[in-house]
Amino acid sequence: MATIRNLKIKTSTCKRIIKEFHSYEKEVEREAAKTADMKEKGADPYDLKQQENVLAESRMMIPDCRKRLEASLADLKGTLAELEESNQKEGPEIEDARSTIAEVEHFFQTTEG
Repeated sequence: MATIRNLKIKTSTCKRIIKEFHSYEKEVEREAAKTADMKEKGADPYDLKQQENVLAESRMMIPDCRKRLEASLADLKGTLAELEESNQKEGPEIEDARSTIAEVEHFFQTTEG
């Protein structure tokens, strides 16, 4: 059975994963700039290869983060629906969950492509 506590946890999870996603995007930008700088300066091939591996790992985290966000969004929607069915339709936690769902859906619309 869904509880307000579960709803708060799932809402926080969605918020945390969005922050992680943005963090990984920034990391990819930073590492890409560092890799380009190393190529420009003619860095040691071994060091350059290591840097390219770091960049590849950072890029792999973005799709993973997106999948986790999709799963946690589905979880949050399910929990919210259960609570609404049991006549718990108002309260700060419910409103927070609704706004988080809207935020995540908007996030998916703006990052698809």
